[in-house]
Amino acid sequence: MLIVMSGLPGTGKTTLARLLAARIGAVHLRVDTIEQAIVRSGMARHPVGPVGYVVGYALAEEHLRQGLTVIAESVNPLGATRDAWREAAVGAGVRAVDVEVVCSDPAEHRRRVTSRSVDIPGLPLPDWQQVLDREYEPWDREHVVVDTAGQSPPQSLALLLRGLVPG
Repeated sequence: MLIVMSGLPGTGKTTLARLLAARIGAVHLRVDTIEQAIVRSGMARHPVGPVGYVVGYALAEEHLRQGLTVIAESVNPLGATRDAWREAAVGAGVRAVDVEVVCSDPAEHRRRVTSRSVDIPGLPLPDWQQVLDREYEPWDREHVVVDTAGQSPPQSLALLLRGLVPG
């Protein structure tokens, strides 16, 4: 299965993806990690454009073809990027589940964005205004929504796990 974790910076995507990967034994593909590796190679500077996503799609499909469950985590702001993840799942012959992670409390979301620390050396983190100004297209298809506001990471993980069950 391919689980596509999407949402604005600071909503809790990485935390949830890590918890979920540990719980179900999945591969966690983080586009931020891919993009920063590309920058470290000297081949690009931030923002790197679509290259990180394109590498992510290829890696996801390869891991899926090996029978592994993949959690692909990125902001995933556009319908085109969401469609491309789905195409990777189709190419591997597996089910894809779209998950949007949100933080419905603006004060909590802002606190998270402004207080978090870099966990990938050299990765530039957006400030609150950049998060507010970011292009993020509304969803046009069914997807699981996990609102992390006012919840602990384990509580959010429990909601996510319930949302992953087909039916």
